[in-house]
Formats: sequence, structure tokens, C-alpha cells
Amino acid sequence: MFEGHDPYLVALSVVIAILGGYTGFGLAARIRGRPDSGHRLLLASAASFLAIGIWTMHFVGMLAAPLPVGAVYLVLPTIISFLICALVVGISLFFVSIGEPSMLRVASSAILLGLGIVSMHYVGMHGLSGDFAMTHAPGMVVLSVVIAIAAAYGGLRAFLARHGGVQLMLSAVAFGVAVSGMHYTAMAGMQIAPSEGEAHHHMEGLVASSQMLSLVVTLLCFVIAAGFLLSLVPDPRKRVAATTDPARAGFEPIETAAGGIVEADPPLRPTPLGGIGQPPRAAPVSRLPVEGADGTHFIDAAEVRSVRADAHYTKVHDGTRERMCPWSISEAEALLDPRLFLRVHRSHIVAIPHVALVRKEGDGAVLELDGPSPHLVPVSRAKIAEVKARLGLVRRTA
Repeated sequence: MFEGHDPYLVALSVVIAILGGYTGFGLAARIRGRPDSGHRLLLASAASFLAIGIWTMHFVGMLAAPLPVGAVYLVLPTIISFLICALVVGISLFFVSIGEPSMLRVASSAILLGLGIVSMHYVGMHGLSGDFAMTHAPGMVVLSVVIAIAAAYGGLRAFLARHGGVQLMLSAVAFGVAVSGMHYTAMAGMQIAPSEGEAHHHMEGLVASSQMLSLVVTLLCFVIAAGFLLSLVPDPRKRVAATTDPARAGFEPIETAAGGIVEADPPLRPTPLGGIGQPPRAAPVSRLPVEGADGTHFIDAAEVRSVRADAHYTKVHDGTRERMCPWSISEAEALLDPRLFLRVHRSHIVAIPHVALVRKEGDGAVLELDGPSPHLVPVSRAKIAEVKARLGLVRRTA
């Protein structure tokens, strides 16, 4: 597979794929921890770095390959290959970053992303032009597609896990090695032979030499390296939340060398909603903090309809709209009044007095909460009985 390749450029291509994966998935992991106004910028940045990493890895690998003398790159197919990569990466990240991603949605996004990576590769190969003919072994094409889809699925799962530090780096290494493996598997199935007859018809149009491509690739390598270094800077929002949350008071976060944040042993925290046989819990809060464009606001707990987990933070719905709260779902569960609020799903808490409708759906149920903008909240199967009891739907026996 690597016969005739420059080993240093091969190693560089793998490193570029790893750095691009780390930076892209690291940025994408922060999407769920930002208010809606920050989603688009983070999504665009994550997609850009992933696309640049994958595309740059491909062309560093092409520079490492023993290509025929006089081979040039057609500009249009080369640009189209990058646009394909950026488009499918952006669509895939978008579909798995909204709502609760189902297995079907993740698998579909992985297939789309994998096929996009393969398309980028072969469109880029089509841009290679010269006095030669190129063919591809069907078996290697199929194998490269399988590897690309597997790499895409693993990368998306790493994004959804929202890990940081060492775990994110291990995921990025696996992703980078898999994407590189797809490229060199496809290259192993490529055969180049001198073309018969007159000059190759693909020579028409704007072309770029290997030297020009080397300059572009070098610039993009610097971009990826800069993005990687910036991604190591800790997220200031985590430190602010850690030092201002009531449930976290009394201890300080410890920042790791990899940019993650771990916490020292915390003091005894309030028990979850409805905790029985636990130490006495703190008095329920009467107001919840929510982030606005001009600062932190506070809303009465009586106005809250639901609380939804959103990475390290939550989204609070007041019957009209959702706003970001710096508490985690566990902290919200511990600080809200258990007589009024119930955790009905691992990612959702509802205000029982505001439940307007309940209906069966699949193995679980769905609650509709009142307000100017009614919204639905899922109920897990394990919580259905408790929800019915709190709503008075269970007949009591003497």
C-alpha cells in the first residue's frame, strides 16, 4: 500500500487527519453547551476544521504518492472535492447536534459523511491529469467506502460522547488513522498506465502544479495547527459556571494539561427530586438563572415548564421559549422543589402543575406542557408509573 510513498509525508498526512479530527470534534462538542446564537458559528467552525483536515490529509497523501512526471491538478475538480467534503461534514454534524440523536439518525449521518469522504477522494483523484490513464480496483473501492463509513460513525459517536482531554485525543487518533486508512486503501487499488494516443483530454482547463498544491497544503497545515492549539485553551464558560453555581460552591475546579476540567471532592450535595432515606436536602430555590444577550437574568420557578439537559448546561422553558441555564440537569434536579418538579427522563424535568396532556408513545409517553407556546417532553418507560401517580391517574386502593 505504501510502496513508493514518501514515509515522512505519509506520517504527516496521518498527523494532519488526527489534528483536524481533534479540533473539529472538540469544537462540535461545545455546540450543546452554547445558546442558540452560538450554534451556527461553532457548527461552521467544526465543519470547516474537519473538512480542512480530511481534505488536507488527502492531498498530503497525494504529494507522498509516486505520481507520473508531469502530472498536474485540475483546479475545478480540486475545489469541488473540498466543497463536497465541507458540505457533507456540515450536514452530518447538524443532524446529530439537534435534539436527542437517535441511532437511525447517527447511522444515516455516518453513511452520508462516509460517502462524502469517499466522493471527495475520487473527485480529487479525477482532478489528477496528465499523459496517463487511471483505473481503480472495484474491491478496493468498496473496502474504502466501508472504512470511510466506519470512520465517520466512530467520529460522530465521539462527538456525541462530548468527551474532553485524553478521551477526545484517543477518539481523534482513531478517526485520523481510519480516514488515512481509507485514503491509502483507495490508493492501493489505483493503477496508472501511460495513455494511448494523443494528449489526455483532462488537460483542458485551469491546472495547478504539485509545487502550487504544496503551498496551499502547507498553508492549510498551519491553519489546522493553529486551530488545534486554540482548542487546547479551556472554555471560560465552564470555569465561570463552576465558580458561580450554588451546588459547586466550596471547591475549585482543577484544569488538566489536556484542557479538560476535573473537580476535587465536592461537599455533600442536595439529594435528587424525591430522594428517600438521604440526608436533608437544601431548601428549594425560588428562582432560576438564565443567560441573556445582556447578562444573567432570573425567572421564578413557578414560571418554569420544563428543564432540558444540554451538555454541561440546561435549557429552561418558561412556556414561551427556551433559555440557557448554567446549571447541569443534576443540579437543577437537586435544587428544584420536588413537590412541583419531577424528572421524567434522563434529560428532562417537568413542572407537574403545568402538564396539560399525557399520551402513550412507543415504550414511553409524552407530556404536553401548557403556556403560550405549548411543547412536548418525552417520558421514559421507567418513569411512566410515577408520572401517572403524580397526575392522579392511578386508582388508589384502601
